[in-house]
Amino acid sequence: MELEALIFDCDGTLAETEEAHRAAFNKMFAEKDLDWHWSIKTYGELLKITGGKERMRHFVRHYNPSKGQHFIDNDDLIPDMHVRKTALYMDLVKTGEVPLRPGVERLLREAKASGMRLAIATTTNIEPLTALFEGTLGKEALGWFEAVAAGDMVANKKPAPDVYELALEGLKLEGPQCLAFEDTTNGILSARAANIPVLITVSEYSAGQDFSGALAVIDNLGEAGAPFKGTSGHAVSSLFEGHDLVDLELARKWHAA
Repeated sequence: MELEALIFDCDGTLAETEEAHRAAFNKMFAEKDLDWHWSIKTYGELLKITGGKERMRHFVRHYNPSKGQHFIDNDDLIPDMHVRKTALYMDLVKTGEVPLRPGVERLLREAKASGMRLAIATTTNIEPLTALFEGTLGKEALGWFEAVAAGDMVANKKPAPDVYELALEGLKLEGPQCLAFEDTTNGILSARAANIPVLITVSEYSAGQDFSGALAVIDNLGEAGAPFKGTSGHAVSSLFEGHDLVDLELARKWHAA
């Protein structure tokens, strides 16, 4: 079965956005006069939970912060907090302060020029996704993607397969006709549950996760003069021979394997 489409996760895959998310959460907490602060370590642990509202609920229930009981008793407060956090995050990324990861723009432009179909399957909502493109390739670049499946469009977030199934529905393709680009264990589980093979580019917060089931695990997609590398515990296989960059030729080779 030939490769027909590339499907990209957003946070950690298209761009290292998680530090911007963490900063936005902490700024929102301060605005709400909460003495909550998510350190890098704490946020790394919370990322095992997909979705910002879900992370806050998990934090309240399992980390016992001050005023936590108030939020358990008034769970409708968390969606309002998440709206403000999202606005703060969008202010950060749409200014261009969060660049795309190495090789992402190059591969997207190659795919667009060659007619390879593109889609997005992400846990984030559509507004932050649009803001990321506004600050990088330009808002119009979101139109390069034939299908966009975001977290606010589905009932269940990753590791459930919902966003990938929605992307496949939009593409009118089956899972084996696509290749997913992810950075986390939950991403692998989500894509594989939709029967889509997965390439992992390890992000700042996903290092050390279980990447079982991925076709390959590398540090990034590579740029001219800065080739991609295998990561700790994941040797570069013979499929990489003759390639410094993840391009469509290599993507097709991985997919065929």
